[in-house]
Order: sequence, then structure tokens, then C-alpha cells
Amino acid sequence: MTNSVKDPGTRLKRSDENVFKRLTRQQLFIPIAALVLLVLFNLIADPSFFAVSIKENSLGNPVLSGNIISVLDNASELVILAIGMTLVTASSGGQDISVGATMAIAGSVILRMVCGGQITADTMQTSLILAVLIGIVVTACFGAFNGVLVAYFKIQPMVATLIMYTAGRSIAAWINNNQLPIINDVRFKYAGAFLPGVPVPTPIFITLFIILVFWLILKFTNLGLYTQSVGINANSSRLNGLDPKRIKLLTYVVLGVCVAVAGFIRVSRSGSINYSRIAENIEMDAILAVALGGNVLSGGKFNIYGSILGAYVIQFLTTTLYKYEVPSTALPAYKAVVVILLVVLSAPVVREKLASLKKTPATAAKEVA
Repeated sequence: MTNSVKDPGTRLKRSDENVFKRLTRQQLFIPIAALVLLVLFNLIADPSFFAVSIKENSLGNPVLSGNIISVLDNASELVILAIGMTLVTASSGGQDISVGATMAIAGSVILRMVCGGQITADTMQTSLILAVLIGIVVTACFGAFNGVLVAYFKIQPMVATLIMYTAGRSIAAWINNNQLPIINDVRFKYAGAFLPGVPVPTPIFITLFIILVFWLILKFTNLGLYTQSVGINANSSRLNGLDPKRIKLLTYVVLGVCVAVAGFIRVSRSGSINYSRIAENIEMDAILAVALGGNVLSGGKFNIYGSILGAYVIQFLTTTLYKYEVPSTALPAYKAVVVILLVVLSAPVVREKLASLKKTPATAAKEVA
């Protein structure tokens, strides 16, 4: 025993084991590892994947262009949704599958306001700020509807949100009388493209602003603590003076606000809307982003920054598949296989197995003894 302790080689092996064990147990280990693998794959396959250049856009303004810019830009809506989805998952132990349909509602409301009820408008008929605020109020109300079903009627979250998942896009079409409104005012498209004289896509700034807002909320309020407490044990939370129903309802309202912002960015990109295709399947990506971030889908403790990183990993993967000309019809299948592997690897049981592989026979025998 004395010899093994004094042996530098043994101590080094044990040190390596401890480092590896600590790494695999970190919540962000899987999303960071996935991001590193994607980076290495693209570096080996085509280093030009990371090239960033300045090109002129349709308005003749110099803007940044490249795959990395596309990842940061196109992930904006998913990142914002993943933030709200994380809170809902942590508090209710379930997921909201209606976010894509509710995004359609938000986009439809905003277009209805700026177009003034017209099919085509060359200038905005309503203040853009007012239109966005009304869109936020509307989707927050739909979020509250989902929250009431989950918190007060105790309906399983996925079943409760199935109502809006089914009816949301029809409601969005009804808002504009089944017409496809088009706004040609270039100012409306600033939020989904570029501000004049700014080479960085505007959605990146909006996403950073939302992340900052939630960082401040979680740092200077008890929302995060209360959400985790309710998700871990609602009965204990009630005994400690919290109202689990209100906390759950609040998280669904917060998700509704996130949905409105994401919906605004999405319709701002094109200046129009396709009710059946807008944000199609984005709810699945949002849930996967939460899972990739190492968050337990059954609720409780969460890491909102893990979900943000998970969202960027998913978009990085999507951009990589498009880069290598994977057919759009096959894209979900490729993405599903990769993401399932990542989610399985993030499971605590699998992490323990990976950690045990680094154990030496002597260490394993000692632990058994």
C-alpha cells in the first residue's frame, strides 16, 4: 500500500481518473464536447467553413458573411425559445410543444398591426413598437392559457399544450382572414436582417439583449430559485411559503413572451408569413436544446446557459449538414440520429459508465472492497 502511494505513476493515473470523472460529470460536458467535435470535423473536412468575409447585401451595404455568421444569426429564434423552454421544463417537469404554432400567432398579429389589415402595405400603418408589444401580450395570454391547464387543472404539459399545437396555426390564419399579408417597408425588416451601417445581423443583438435580460432576472430575483424548488418538490415548496401554481403559470407566461420575440424576428426576416411552414418543428429543436444543455426533462435544477449552448450546437449541426448538401427532406433524420446520441451520452447513467472505464483494476477492486 505504501509503495503504491509513493509511486508517481500510480498517483498520476489516479489524478487523470479524477479529472476525467469530474469532466464527464459537468453539466456542460456534452454540449461543449459536441461543439468541439463539430468544429474539428469542419476544420478537417473544409477549413474554409470558418471563413468570414464582407459582402454587399441587397441594399448595397457591406455586411459580414460566412457560415459562422449564419449559425449565430439563424440560431437566434431557437436560443430565445430555449431560454423560456428551460424555465417551463424546470418548473412543470414537462415541455410546451405549441411554441411553433404560437410563433405563427405572434407573427400574424404583428403583421396584422403593421399592415393595417391590408394584404400588402408599402409603409407600416402602426408603430412597430406597439405592434410588437401587442404580439407579446397576445402570446403571453396563450402562454397563461397553457399554464392554467398545467398548474391549476394538473394536465400533463405535453397534453395541455397539444391544444395550441393543433389549433395555433389555424388561429394565426384566422387573424388575417386566411390571407398572407406582406409589408414592404424596409424598416420592418431591420430586426430580421441588418441595421443601416451595421455589418452584424440584428437578430444576434436581439438575442444578446434577451440573454442579458434573463441573466439580470436570474441574478437579482428569486425566479430561478423558486422555479427549481417547485420543480424538485412542489409540496415542500408550498410548505415553505411558495405557491407552485403561480410559479408554473409565470414560467409559461415568460415562455409566451420569448415566443413573441422569436416570432417577430422570424416574420421580420421575410416581411410576410406562411402559416403552415413558419417555425415548423422548432418546438422539437427547443426541447432538444434543453436536453443537450444537460437539463433534466423531468424538472428541477436547470442551467439556462447550457440550453443556450445546446441551441447553438443544434444550429451548428444544421448549418454543417446544409454545407455538405444533405437534402432538406433528410435533414431531420440526420439531425435526430446525432442529437439522440448526444442526449444519451448526457444521461447520468452513461456518464458513470464512461467514468468507470478510466478506473484501473486496482482502483475498482479497492472501491468494491
